[in-house]
Amino acid sequence: MKIGCPKEIKPQEFRVGVTPNAANEAVAHGHEVVIEAGAGIGAGFPDEDYIAVGAVILETAQEIFAQADMIVKVKEPQPGERKMLREGQLLFTYLHLAPDPEQTKDLIASGATCIAYETVTDRNGGLPLLAPMSEVAGRLAPQVGAWTLQKANGGRGVLMGGVPGVGPARVVVIGGGVVGTHAARIAAGMGADVTVLDRSLPRMRYLDDIYGGTFKTSYASAGNTIELARAADMIIGAVLIPGAAAPKLISRAQLSELKPGAAIVDVAIDQGGCFETSRATTHHDPIYDVDGIMHYCVANMPGAVARTSTIALGNATMPFMLALADKGWKKACEDDEHLLAGLNVHAGQLTYYAVGKALGIDVISPQLALKS
Repeated sequence: MKIGCPKEIKPQEFRVGVTPNAANEAVAHGHEVVIEAGAGIGAGFPDEDYIAVGAVILETAQEIFAQADMIVKVKEPQPGERKMLREGQLLFTYLHLAPDPEQTKDLIASGATCIAYETVTDRNGGLPLLAPMSEVAGRLAPQVGAWTLQKANGGRGVLMGGVPGVGPARVVVIGGGVVGTHAARIAAGMGADVTVLDRSLPRMRYLDDIYGGTFKTSYASAGNTIELARAADMIIGAVLIPGAAAPKLISRAQLSELKPGAAIVDVAIDQGGCFETSRATTHHDPIYDVDGIMHYCVANMPGAVARTSTIALGNATMPFMLALADKGWKKACEDDEHLLAGLNVHAGQLTYYAVGKALGIDVISPQLALKS
């Protein structure tokens, strides 16, 4: 199979879908690998690193899309990239379709087979290709939130750890999954007073057992959420429903109940965000003010630490990429129900229920798509 990796074109996206290490493995498996010139530079991988392991450098994305049987990326294909997809081609990347009807429509129209990193599962019910970036985004959230809290950026002017005689910032993390746990650990490590909200009692017991001396937990009822939010200097949204649009947990009307200059960091913005006032921003212009509340809603947070993120993502995606290349997508998905869970679009039809529900589009089961 010919595996193609174009350069990411989303604003301030410096990651790359295929690392030199992954390219080396693919070549060793007998596959051809074509990389767009300069695709890895943002993550610290010059073209020479790819050439050294047997990959071929092509000058344009158009050449990559025209030649490759499988396209491996990081972020969802942008409008120009979607026009280059063709019937029968395989796309393996993050998609986040539920809040993105235009992308969904274009992918269906392309006739391509599209497997989304974020809905591939594992035997423990986890999301192994989302987890590495969730870990990165979770660890970044308090860092960027602390920056947003600075007075020069419109924030309250509160230091995360305080100083002797002055209390620390109060941080509320909504969601106790991978993002929320990592966010809480880092915020607590910065000296903040941290509370994690979640609706799963077993998850809260786990967090309390492991991190009870580090941060607190509380049940994520609507009343508890707004009560804790009122007292917070920073609120980190970390709620995930796999493949579906994120629930809206704080309304615009409720912003008036928050502290002026409080910082909202919405890590769920890829799935539409978990605050009513959230809208996607970029690293170039990351924050905005709504009713005196500062919002940080960068849709590709891990792109800020592109080298760490690229290597972490590549470690997770490489075995699946190789299985798809070695066996073809049908055989690979027949052999691995967890990879099949990643199938979102095939041959002009949507194959992921949560996306269909969010967008009002008819869905066929991935099992039926395998037989088509």
